[in-house]
Amino acid sequence: MVGFEDAQQRTPLPALRLLALFAAAVTAVSLTACAAAAPTPAASVADSALSGRVVEFDAATLTAVFEQQAEEMMLPGAVMIVRTPDGDLEVPYGVTEWGGSTPVTIDDHVRIGSNTKTWTGTAILQLVEEGAIALEDPVSKYRPDVPNGDGITIEQLLTMRSGLFNYTATLELNAAMDETPERVWDPEELVRMGLAESPSFEPGKGYAYSNTNTILLGLIAEELEQKPLPEIFQERLFQPLGLIETSMPALSDASMPSPYAHGYMFSNNVDTMDGSELSAEDRAAVEAGEMLPTDHAADNPSWAWAAGSGISTAPELADWVAALGGGGLLSDGMQQRRIESVQPSEGEGAYGWGLAGMGPFYGHIGELPGYNSFMGYDPDTDVTVVVWATLAPNLEGKPAAAIIARSLMDAMYGGG
Repeated sequence: MVGFEDAQQRTPLPALRLLALFAAAVTAVSLTACAAAAPTPAASVADSALSGRVVEFDAATLTAVFEQQAEEMMLPGAVMIVRTPDGDLEVPYGVTEWGGSTPVTIDDHVRIGSNTKTWTGTAILQLVEEGAIALEDPVSKYRPDVPNGDGITIEQLLTMRSGLFNYTATLELNAAMDETPERVWDPEELVRMGLAESPSFEPGKGYAYSNTNTILLGLIAEELEQKPLPEIFQERLFQPLGLIETSMPALSDASMPSPYAHGYMFSNNVDTMDGSELSAEDRAAVEAGEMLPTDHAADNPSWAWAAGSGISTAPELADWVAALGGGGLLSDGMQQRRIESVQPSEGEGAYGWGLAGMGPFYGHIGELPGYNSFMGYDPDTDVTVVVWATLAPNLEGKPAAAIIARSLMDAMYGGG
């Protein structure tokens, strides 16, 4: 198992990286590369060294951990939320704009990246329960254009085991995002980019985190429901949970609801394909105020669509992930099956039906240019952790929110 720091080598930024936190050290792994090992139930996240630990809730300690790391990483803004049976904690940090004076608030909206995948996965599982689709259905039943489609199941799209190439790893997309960040992307364009590349492996013969899988699931959901994905999410997910500050924007909508925090990054998307850690010289220039980041709050997120274009707030992410990991939107039986679907792949963390396992926590991690967020819920201890940050990647080319979340878990669960 790779170490936390070693695992933070950057992959292309638009890949909507997902990190998985494991065991006592809550190791983080970038889930964009292919892993060929088959998952084994014996190594499930339920066996993590954090499971069954006594949670120590100390508001002062958690606040200090959060603020110290946010300051060290020079984050313009960040928010943390911790909810436990012994108390809740909500802490904002910094300002909404680089060099600005408006303080961040708990209710600021941010782009949540790959956390959106949990919405898409949940909607698909609801359709499974309703008999509209089956996990064992071949994707060719709905999309005859997919290579190996007769052998790829809906379940394999959910678990990232289809072998389909990740369209966000293409130079075509990265260059277009740099040149025309306002561009409106049609989901069919995204699928075509992914399907134009050779599959990474035969269906079910490996693991590769691919956003192509989730875009296909979103298109299939729209076909089955005969309505736009934002409407599906609103009716099936947001409204039942009372999430009034959470949204899936229309393809042409690049606006952010008020209030919101701006998201920043250094370099650009093409350059980050080869790594995004700033050089010592560039970091010194940042610290001296001589090098400024670019603001990506107004970038159109349609390139991420069902895989990552969602918007929310920290409190509503906390509400959502508690339902995601603890139940409420699926039958008890389907919820249990979803939790059991989360299985590890060697060196690649643990992933299931649109759901990640991170130590004893279930949830996801998301990143778009400028925004990184973590959401996790531990059903054994009823603990929720949510963190977002508005510098993504950070100066070291790492995901700030995930790093802070790991430290908060260590502080509560005694990890080292």
